Amino acid sequence: MTVHALAAEAAAGVSDTRLIVAAVIGILVIVALIVGLKLHPFLALTLGSGILAVLAGIGYADAFTSFVEGVGTTVAGVGLLIALGAIIGKLLIDSGGADAIVDTILAKTPVQRLPWAMALIAFVIGIPLFFEVGVVLLVPIVMLVARRSKLSMIALGIPALAGLSALHGLVPPHPGPLIAIDALGADLGLTLGLGLLVAIPTVIISGPLLAKPLTRWVKLPPPDAFLGEARQDEDARRPRFAIALMVVLLPVVLMLMRTVVESVGADESTLGKSLVFVGTPLVALLITTLVAIVVLGTALGSTRAQVSKLVDSAFAPIAGILLIVAAGGGFKQTLVDSGVGDVIAKGITDAAIPTLLAGWLVAVLIRLATGSATVATITAAGIMAPLAGDLTDTHVALLVLAIGAGSVFLSHVNDAGFWLVKEYFRMTVGQTFKTWSLMETVLSVTALVFVLLLGLVV
Repeated sequence: MTVHALAAEAAAGVSDTRLIVAAVIGILVIVALIVGLKLHPFLALTLGSGILAVLAGIGYADAFTSFVEGVGTTVAGVGLLIALGAIIGKLLIDSGGADAIVDTILAKTPVQRLPWAMALIAFVIGIPLFFEVGVVLLVPIVMLVARRSKLSMIALGIPALAGLSALHGLVPPHPGPLIAIDALGADLGLTLGLGLLVAIPTVIISGPLLAKPLTRWVKLPPPDAFLGEARQDEDARRPRFAIALMVVLLPVVLMLMRTVVESVGADESTLGKSLVFVGTPLVALLITTLVAIVVLGTALGSTRAQVSKLVDSAFAPIAGILLIVAAGGGFKQTLVDSGVGDVIAKGITDAAIPTLLAGWLVAVLIRLATGSATVATITAAGIMAPLAGDLTDTHVALLVLAIGAGSVFLSHVNDAGFWLVKEYFRMTVGQTFKTWSLMETVLSVTALVFVLLLGLVV
């Protein structure tokens, strides 16, 4: 008997009310442990999963059976992609490839267009980089550009943060979208394409356009000094702009090509099968990683030992992310196997709340409670998974995006990103609420609107 069957049999006969109570208590335990006791989300998700299972009637002996399977499945499906993405991001940063992209765009941009340039830079660089890495990379650049142009830090910083945040919540291979894609069984290439379609107007509205009134509301002049060195201008061996941009866009192009081939029914031809293979997420990122090792490593004069050491150093910063994602997968599987997801899905159906809106609302509630976009995505995806089976492939992808949009709603004091932005930009708590928190809220709502609009036409 399979793990799913064992868990389902153990939970059989349990009332819907008990399952709902189990889910609520499990989620509240996770929230309390993260927010109140400051426990690491990995441990909080693990404990919450066990408590949910026991309260749902699965029993102590099998309390972590579904959790363990979910951890394994998630690491296999998502963890490998996160690891490969980390290598690519590390190579881009250390080789100066990210700087080459930044310098080229800024050199061709007049002062009045710099907010738009910062949004574009963040959008492009944000594709392969985690949000926190992107912030660390871009904030010194924002500070330097603000000093040179005499523009407000808000005018330049908000567009950059909007670009990073939109990519973080909406576009794979970022952890959040990957988790939701895995949980809901969405097509990665289709979600990637629709995610970019939603992200572009969302970044424009919540970035350069929103920055104009925010600049008037919060006065944040250019800094006298900036944090760290923004670029390695003296590094003559850094890659050319075209090479760096190619590395960033290669996995996106490969995965989108696969989606196009499958959508037009050309996946049975020899060429079509080849494109489907190289467009598989794991293969696309593996190819990109190998290409990056050559063009951003050995081709620039690094020895194989140096490149190997650099690749090794890419894994330490993502260890915590991998553990949280894995535990989140375990929690999601516990929700599904206990039957909680089916009950909540039935309640949403009976309440006649549109599925896309329901996914966004669930993610918003968890985000507000925990402050974690990843936990919000994990929990919302697990709850909404039973409804995904009745949707078309396109609408499953849109459900992933709706959850991702909800996961970034109103960053506040229980979100590490809130304090990261506050400290880097040297703002007060009030200023951070008026700028960063407001931008995240506008971004979340704007993305939802475009997701709903797409849902009407595709």
